[in-house]
Amino acid sequence: MIPRYTRPEMAAIWSPESKFQIWFEIEAHACDAQAKLGVIPEGAAKAVWERGKWEIDRIDEIEREVKHDVIAFLTNLAEHVGDEARFVHQGMTSSDVLDTCFNVQLVKSADLLIEDLENLLVVLKRRAIEHKDTICIGRSHGIHAEPVTFGLKMAQAYAEFDRCLERMKIARKEVATCAISGAVGTFANIDPFVEEHVAEQMGLEVEPVSTQVIPRDRHAMYFSVLSVVASCMERLAVEIRHLQRTEVLEAEEYFSKGQKGSSAMPHKRNPILTENLTGQARYIRSMCIPAMENVALWHERDISHSSVERYIGPDATVALDFSLARLTGMMDKLVVYPENMLDNMNRLGGLPNSQRVLLALTQAGVSREDAYRLVQRNAMKVWDAKGAVHLLDLLKADETVTAKVSEAELDELFNMDYHTKHVDTIFKRVFGE
Repeated sequence: MIPRYTRPEMAAIWSPESKFQIWFEIEAHACDAQAKLGVIPEGAAKAVWERGKWEIDRIDEIEREVKHDVIAFLTNLAEHVGDEARFVHQGMTSSDVLDTCFNVQLVKSADLLIEDLENLLVVLKRRAIEHKDTICIGRSHGIHAEPVTFGLKMAQAYAEFDRCLERMKIARKEVATCAISGAVGTFANIDPFVEEHVAEQMGLEVEPVSTQVIPRDRHAMYFSVLSVVASCMERLAVEIRHLQRTEVLEAEEYFSKGQKGSSAMPHKRNPILTENLTGQARYIRSMCIPAMENVALWHERDISHSSVERYIGPDATVALDFSLARLTGMMDKLVVYPENMLDNMNRLGGLPNSQRVLLALTQAGVSREDAYRLVQRNAMKVWDAKGAVHLLDLLKADETVTAKVSEAELDELFNMDYHTKHVDTIFKRVFGE
């Protein structure tokens, strides 16, 4: 985790203090269940809760000797609990603690990411409604196509992140499982009731078959969802980056008073936030593949996944949490230039209406091939003149065209309202009534 790209709430989930607290709760809840079963004395379970403490420095000291983090924790815990500590970890294996803890941390991280997405959706909906009727040119292959509205761009982003929100909720449910099944997952030395009790206390579901580890297909799915969210984030970031280009300048990131864009060029106002988000997305996606490769463990358990997850667990969730918050703030303050949007749309002398003319000619009895040729030969003149002439004027001067479509009809074909007549329909689909 890099402090520059870390928010404290998410970082706290992955702190050593949080991890060892979760470990302690797993062990203490397991003792409660064992006491209910009569496996250990009730007083021993009570002693764990009352006297259970640990020190991170002491755990690290012990681990340097024993080379095992869970044993180091249990040894330090026993130093505080006393004689009753012999009943801790009865019938359990390290993976019971490690895997259940990891899933608790992923669930808590998912809760923050869900909140992040909900906050982003609020902003995107507001910007969509604000610019529902703000006309701008739509582009395919980066080239002017037909008119859209900036509100539609925001509605598309809203719908995309709304799907991300649902995926994140599913990923949270997928990974919210608990395993307290002992060596190779057979419950030979521990009753399944202990797992059920710990799962209930930790807000998890029992893992149906845990071998000795919780199956990593769950985690692969979780990190895949993070990667999809990051990719959607990048899509919106790249859109804003393109719109901020000097030749376009239809929108730009807010540039605060006193902010500086370049150490060399005082005039610069760069899309640094969205460029940063593009980089963050690349980083987050890079953690999806190792999560998938973690699925194939040897037999009932190996630890080839362990080192990977010590990285990607905190790094992916911290990076996405930071990035979603940054994206939300950037979109909240995004500066939009409707006048520039209109100017850009009009740069090509009416070319965005070419399809309407093509369709009108076909409706008037001209074959599609001939209609396409008639419109294109006039459109290319507009391209060559760099918009200095208008397509409507050329079409009116083309007798082959006017023989089929009157000048009055041609005028109507260049009405911009035609292109936005179903905006309300799309908005209802996205936002409801």
